[in-house]
Amino acid sequence: MSVTEQSPAMGRPPFPAICVVGPLPPPSGGMANQCEQLVRLLRAEGVAVELVRTNSPYRPAWAERLPILRAGFRLLPYLRHLWQAAGRARVMHILANSGWAWHLIAAPAIVIARLRHTPVIVNYRGGNADTFFAGAPRHVLRLLGQATIRVTPSAFLHRVFSRYGLAAEVIPNIVDLSRFSPAPARPFGDAPHLVVTRNLEPIYDIPTAIRAFARIRPVYPHARLTVAGSGPELPRLQALVAELGLQDAVRFAGRIDNAHIPRLYASADCLLNPSTVDNMPISILEAFASGVPVVSSDAGGIPDLVENGVSGLLVPIGDDAAMARELLRVLQDGALADCLRQAGLAQAERYAWPRVRTQWLAAYRQAMATRRGS
Repeated sequence: MSVTEQSPAMGRPPFPAICVVGPLPPPSGGMANQCEQLVRLLRAEGVAVELVRTNSPYRPAWAERLPILRAGFRLLPYLRHLWQAAGRARVMHILANSGWAWHLIAAPAIVIARLRHTPVIVNYRGGNADTFFAGAPRHVLRLLGQATIRVTPSAFLHRVFSRYGLAAEVIPNIVDLSRFSPAPARPFGDAPHLVVTRNLEPIYDIPTAIRAFARIRPVYPHARLTVAGSGPELPRLQALVAELGLQDAVRFAGRIDNAHIPRLYASADCLLNPSTVDNMPISILEAFASGVPVVSSDAGGIPDLVENGVSGLLVPIGDDAAMARELLRVLQDGALADCLRQAGLAQAERYAWPRVRTQWLAAYRQAMATRRGS
């Protein structure tokens, strides 16, 4: 994909071409959704953006069926595109994560940007950064330190970076308020609808949400739980649902396309987020913007996003009894639920594009200034 040439919007200063390096849905996920939104919204501002997609479809398609070898089928075209794009762009914006994603995706992008003398912004994401940095080879932190600007989406990750001697700026995740709006509060009787919108992976601890749901069923016998996401934990979760006798009440909806996820929130009476590792969950931002009360674990950076008792209710990681107790408070206390909704809506405004846009454009200007000064 070549640079998309677009004229700056009327009355706005021109910006240099930006190369964004990151994934797109499918599959949906926090980083992929954020990357898609960022590229789309920047282009709407008249910024020329080239995307180097890190999860492009395999070509030929049969390569996806070859474990290990398939990495080469994706990596070589990725490196070639990186080299070409870095030469065209004035700033490279890399969405980075921990583990193998760092070594195979982010690190090569930083190296190539430096070789092409292109300022690079590393937008580091993921709640397990502390664990990764603690066990990573020394060159990981050295390379990260060579970025022109380091950006984290939360104060939580900013504190992690500080512990390793890395300066960073905080630019939060984006919630597109044009896609989400609060539904009118409605009576749910004994049939509230609860949702979980996380992938079915161990770190998101969906069993805790299912067990909490089972605990409230004696009070709300027609309650429903929708789990929207996919992943390797599905068989184990289905077995747990059967063990608890909840087959008629729990629906595994699979991945829901971004275009349709607002409809799910519009039907929800509460969001449950039981994750064990987290940074700044997009699902909570979307629930805020949809006027849906939130009951979440207090993992990672969530307390920086959710003020306990004000914009949501927080419980210890893995504590299904506490989650059920706080869920009952939301369902049984209409005044509390309304206060949480209003505080969540106000919180969502802080992460709307008009505010975050200003921060990103300032970061791009800052990166360009370092290039001119070099």
